[in-house]
Amino acid sequence: MNRIAERFKLLGEQRQKGLVVYIGAGDPHLEATRQLALAFDQAGVAVLELGVPFSDPLADGVVNQLAAQRGLESGATPLKVLETVAAIRRDSQLPIVLYIYFNLVHRPGVERFIQLAAQAGVDGLLVLDLPPEEAEQYDRLMAQAGLCAIYLVAPTTPEERIARIVKRGSGFIYYVSREGVTGMQAQVADTIAAMTAKIRAHTPLPIAIGFGVSTSAQARSGSPGRGLREDPGRGGEVLSGSSGSRAGFEIRY
Repeated sequence: MNRIAERFKLLGEQRQKGLVVYIGAGDPHLEATRQLALAFDQAGVAVLELGVPFSDPLADGVVNQLAAQRGLESGATPLKVLETVAAIRRDSQLPIVLYIYFNLVHRPGVERFIQLAAQAGVDGLLVLDLPPEEAEQYDRLMAQAGLCAIYLVAPTTPEERIARIVKRGSGFIYYVSREGVTGMQAQVADTIAAMTAKIRAHTPLPIAIGFGVSTSAQARSGSPGRGLREDPGRGGEVLSGSSGSRAGFEIRY
């Protein structure tokens, strides 16, 4: 069983919450990324999301943009990030998701990249700019490699499209809770409960609520019940701690 699915299954059986932490790979350098991953595992983090540095991170706000810039400057190429995942795997079975833009998957070849990711020990890909309607080959290759294909749902996504998207997803569904880019906000959108209920009606998968959740109070204001909720700041603040921000999600069953 895929490590992401296995971890969520265990959390569900134990009726426990779990934390998914995001950091920018290579910020400030890849050895720090490896050390942070092992520390997160020891701390009980459920899943680690590694942002693969990219020159044009169109979905990200300034904190993640700067983390990506520092990652690029440190030499964190996609293949070197995969080498770092393989190094983490020597000491840890912490589930790992790559937060990545499609250019970085397409450049070496989709099939080759997925194979390399699986061989390195990656458990899932969250490709921010790949529309599900254009992902038939990608989905097939991901399934063959045993990796979770994690898709996004936006506040503006019609319900009929939500139903199509979640059928293609595995691991969890990432709900982009507001229009715009990643980053901390003074308040969360007031549509989260209604939208997560719409998503929940079409899938049993955990739901990650991201983009703009910045405090414990905001995390608690997310929809209750079975799902995944973003925890205090966690995108902006774990990166800040390691030189830019901190990000994560709370799984609630």
